[in-house]
Amino acid sequence: MLSSDLLAKLATYDTPTICNALEIISSDFRLQGFTRKPLVCPFPDLPPFVGYARTATMRATHSNELTGEAARQQRIDYYEYIATGGPAPSVTVIQDLDGPDIGFGCFWGEVQSNVHKGLGCVGVVTDGGIRDIPMWADGLPVLAGSIVPSHAYVHLADFGKEVRVAGMVVKSGDLIHADCHGAVVVPEQHAEKIPDACGLLERKEAVILDIAKAPGFTFEKLKDALYKQDEIH
Repeated sequence: MLSSDLLAKLATYDTPTICNALEIISSDFRLQGFTRKPLVCPFPDLPPFVGYARTATMRATHSNELTGEAARQQRIDYYEYIATGGPAPSVTVIQDLDGPDIGFGCFWGEVQSNVHKGLGCVGVVTDGGIRDIPMWADGLPVLAGSIVPSHAYVHLADFGKEVRVAGMVVKSGDLIHADCHGAVVVPEQHAEKIPDACGLLERKEAVILDIAKAPGFTFEKLKDALYKQDEIH
């Protein structure tokens, strides 16, 4: 586990900055690890969230193959996994298997958002549908495939396995960073390098932004700033 101080520090950056920092650490991250399809963000003013993935898959277009006690036990085992199945804090990542028309029925609404928040979840990433926006758990951020009114035949298919949400591949226990822009998997071995990389980005960008926002901005000033930017390491 990473320290709580480092996790809190990572949460001070937006997700595009985290992606930029990972690209500085390794060019491999330019083409992998992040969501590549737009997701609905009903609470865009909430801050970025960081946590360890609890993964699951769901369906809503047909009824659960499990019934009675078997279905109940699956749900109990799932909640135990959410509460204790890895390091904290947790981010729940659920793939909707009903594609390509994702979001047919909602797993997420008033009840599930409050239950998951109570079990330590600090954010949700899903390509499935959500509902009950006014009654959603207070302060729990979510990215979703759509907003729809019905839960249809929604049920868990599996949990704790690798999932793919909006092009992002996630394994149980992966470190997730997300905000209104989308989500990215942060390899733990690189997490401690991110604050320094973000600092470098800020210094480089400041050279351009300071003159671009100042009166009298010209192409010649921009050209000079680009040379100065290259000198910052």
